[in-house]
Amino acid sequence: MAFKSGFVTIIGRPNVGKSTLLNLLTGEKIAIMSAKPQTTRTAIKTVVTTDEYQVVFIDTPGMHRPKNKLGDYMLKSAMSTLEGVDVIVYIVEATDKTIGYGDSKIIEILREVNTPVLLLINKIDLVEKQVLLPLIEAYSQSMDFEQIIPVSATDAATREIVMSEVVKLLPDGEPYFPADMLTDQPERVLVQEIIREKILNLISEEVPHGVGIEIISFKEKEEKDLLEIHANIYCEKDSHKGIIIGKNGEMLKKIGTYARQDAENILDRRIYLKLWVKTKDDWRNNDYMLNQLGYK
Repeated sequence: MAFKSGFVTIIGRPNVGKSTLLNLLTGEKIAIMSAKPQTTRTAIKTVVTTDEYQVVFIDTPGMHRPKNKLGDYMLKSAMSTLEGVDVIVYIVEATDKTIGYGDSKIIEILREVNTPVLLLINKIDLVEKQVLLPLIEAYSQSMDFEQIIPVSATDAATREIVMSEVVKLLPDGEPYFPADMLTDQPERVLVQEIIREKILNLISEEVPHGVGIEIISFKEKEEKDLLEIHANIYCEKDSHKGIIIGKNGEMLKKIGTYARQDAENILDRRIYLKLWVKTKDDWRNNDYMLNQLGYK
């Protein structure tokens, strides 16, 4: 059988489970996950290679109506992945009773694209089967999908189902990346995203959406066999800064501890992580700051 290889983009509205699915398909934690919408801010490439195929997955920010320049960047990042890929995996939620405004707009865009589209109806574990049937029918009438697959991105069995359908649509070809490569994200970007994930998960207020992470130092300490990382956490208000630091610095300490533990697991090395919190008013509309933090 010929070797297959290709690029697959994962799209959908915020918080439908794109990053959860990506981590399931790759078998590694690459994309950050949170119950809050708009967790992913950049298009993350991860690579899955076997003896039969190589799939390069692109996890995108949720498609939404932008509210600031960062939002504009995120939407353009998602839209730019629709051209030049071999398969589009479009995720919606089983908990939706009908096709909402946001998904109607995405379907309008997909109708103009020549790329084959797999529709995954995610979170089927949260609804009764009879509720799902009218939704499947509505989507099947909305456009000509290659397949409509009800799934749960938290169920291990989903991996084989989705990978099988994706690989069927890939062209024959040589691998694009080395077999042992897992992601094209630099280590410092992975650490940046891990820190942001911990803030998203630990702080319940609106604060996390106004948070940006800047890695200011990333150095190997060979004499200690240690990776020393210093990072700035930028927020938009002094009140937000107080919440992130917490009483007696407890919240910042917790963020740092959890982020370090995750980073050590992913990078497979000992890490010393030092965090600072700084206020930068309206940084999400500041071109210089967006450029500094990698959103360009």
